[in-house]
Amino acid sequence: QVQLVESGGGLVQPGGSLRLSCAASGIIFRLYVVGWYRQAPGKQRELVAHITSGDITNYAESVKGRFTISRDNAKNMVYLQMSSLKPEDTAVYYCTATLATPTSTYWGQGTQVTVSS
Repeated sequence: QVQLVESGGGLVQPGGSLRLSCAASGIIFRLYVVGWYRQAPGKQRELVAHITSGDITNYAESVKGRFTISRDNAKNMVYLQMSSLKPEDTAVYYCTATLATPTSTYWGQGTQVTVSS
């Protein structure tokens, strides 16, 4: 059974930092592209960042320079370090794991991040 379990969300003031973590189980983690999506109220889910099995990273323009994605294949973990947070970063953040062949995508249950004073 595949599980992706996020943690680390919460309430933070503008300009603050948070670190999200995602623990994966039930997959050969090192083979997967893993990443983070987010969905704000009334908006579509959007890609925040992902990291390939070869540690190539990709970020949404809105978070470049502020967020950093990393992975630890030994621990089956993916992280999202978020700094200089803005109110518009408020959303539910979802961890994902994707394999190209055979095609499969798994999602976590999400963790709420609220940026507010």
